[in-house]
Amino acid sequence: MGFLDKAKGLLAQNADKVEQFAGQAIDKAGDLVDDKTGGKFAGVVDKAQEAAKDAAKKALADGDNTPEQS
Repeated sequence: MGFLDKAKGLLAQNADKVEQFAGQAIDKAGDLVDDKTGGKFAGVVDKAQEAAKDAAKKALADGDNTPEQS
């Protein structure tokens, strides 16, 4: 079992924690952008945050289906 296999296993076992952490990180990044732009692009940032969260959820769900790399 290689390093990547072990990492995938740990991610799968802790998917809920990883998803929560990713969501928090995405929220903080969006808040930073809103702060730096004075909220001028808040709607766009919100949509980007949701898309990023959806992508993270999909990546975790598809984690077991990732093709092996040589």
